[in-house]
Amino acid sequence: MKNFRKTLILFAVVLALGLCVGLPNLHRETEPAQPAASSEQSALEWAFEPQKEPAASEPEPEPEPAPEPVVSTLLVCGDAMAHSPQLNDARRPDGSYDFTHVFRSVKDVISQADYSIVNLETTLAGPEYTGYPTFSSPDSFASALQDTGFDMMLTANNHCCDRWFDGLSRTLDVLDELGVDHVGTYRTAEERALNNGVRVADVGGISVAFVGYTYGTNGIPLADGKEFSVSLFNTDYMTDVSTPDTAQIEADLAAARALDPDLICVLIHWGIEYQTTQNAYQEEIADLLIENGADIIFGGHSHVPQPMEWRTVTCADGTERTAFVLYSLGNFISSQKDRYTDTTAAVQLTLTKDPATGETDVTDVAYQPFYRVRRDKSADEVFSLLDAHKELAAYEAGEGNITQSQAEALYRCIDDCRAIFGEEWTNRIAA
Repeated sequence: MKNFRKTLILFAVVLALGLCVGLPNLHRETEPAQPAASSEQSALEWAFEPQKEPAASEPEPEPEPAPEPVVSTLLVCGDAMAHSPQLNDARRPDGSYDFTHVFRSVKDVISQADYSIVNLETTLAGPEYTGYPTFSSPDSFASALQDTGFDMMLTANNHCCDRWFDGLSRTLDVLDELGVDHVGTYRTAEERALNNGVRVADVGGISVAFVGYTYGTNGIPLADGKEFSVSLFNTDYMTDVSTPDTAQIEADLAAARALDPDLICVLIHWGIEYQTTQNAYQEEIADLLIENGADIIFGGHSHVPQPMEWRTVTCADGTERTAFVLYSLGNFISSQKDRYTDTTAAVQLTLTKDPATGETDVTDVAYQPFYRVRRDKSADEVFSLLDAHKELAAYEAGEGNITQSQAEALYRCIDDCRAIFGEEWTNRIAA
């Protein structure tokens, strides 16, 4: 009886709880699904369930690393000429021409740059091959320059019309076959009209727009109907060569700016031969180019080195612009014997682009002195262009093949470059 009363009391408690929280479905297999448990049931179940520890907060993600600046190198050399003694030196018994030995010592300096330029001061007009005064060089002269590491050649200079328009055109055909960029001369009006003849190149990830000019063509008139063929910066190219074609320069530089390059570089043939300093007209033209957007100016024609400088001009709107100007590197290679005509250099600019602002600047300038050796014509290799620092290092170590007199010439070459270019420039390009 006592147990019966306990059973009734327990049943009453269960019934009471069932009325509060709902009894379980005792016939789940035959009755339809019941509605979800009430909020009171959920709260009761939650109160008796073990609580989970709160999830640990995830660490903050590492910030993205700032993009690195783009850094590249742009290198330039002087006038590449092929006089008759050089043709004789390069001629082989089978009638072919090989110039590669001439540049063996300097190849590593030129080829290491991201982009290298030389002034091709001859034509590739085909045989008969001749030197001064109307040049026509074997195609292998250009291929030797390409093998040395040159990516672009300025073709606008006072010898570009030595074999008239046909020679000018064939020169560009050969360079195209070699895959060498060129600027300053053109085969068709369409070539000249395209971006006003401006050539844009990728210099190690930095875009550079190149513009090429010459002061004249040695008194050879441009062919009738072919006035587009040579980019001239003087209106009086057949006479005094002293009146700037301001309208043409402004149009060309405007076309360069419209291409939105990182930098604008002008390659220009100007100045007075055999003078180791620039003249006032070179400075006038430089100022005009800088005011219209030039960031870099590489000059040539004097056959001897001339200074380089940072040059600042005040523009018409009162703003200032600064550019790097190299007035001349003299001869890269020639057979000339006058003082300083055997002394030259490779000049290398370091270009740096800020990824945050998009601004690109010339952040370093260095040069490597070169000296042209001319041996007796009975030698197997008459002409060689020597890297002064490299050859002297070998000589001082008791190695190499240069003579004492050649070593003295190399020391003098280094001193002459320092005196002409200026003490402020580094006279060694880092390996």
